Amino acid sequence: MEERFFDTFIHCYFIAFGVIIGGAIIGSVAAFAVGDAPVSSITRIANNLRIWAIVAAIGGTFDAIENFQKGLLDGSTFDLFKQVLLILSAMGGVKSATLLLEWLIQGEIS
Repeated sequence: MEERFFDTFIHCYFIAFGVIIGGAIIGSVAAFAVGDAPVSSITRIANNLRIWAIVAAIGGTFDAIENFQKGLLDGSTFDLFKQVLLILSAMGGVKSATLLLEWLIQGEIS
């Protein structure tokens, strides 16, 4: 059971990381195609994708809400703890992706 949770933990991190990196880079290509500045669009897109990357990484909102309900109402605190760790893993993936993009564009993503 712990190996499976650890696999999911790693997947959450890299899914969130990939959503930010892929979305920002492909979005900047689209911005370049229509004549906008690609570097400023990387910043804007990465900032707008943060919450969606976390939601995509944890597998949607309904599973997270169900696990929180199980943890709070049924007294299964282990499930609640696992869900919080998965959300923190996804947040770590988002933060490291935005730091990488900031390093690449030598700017700041607010």
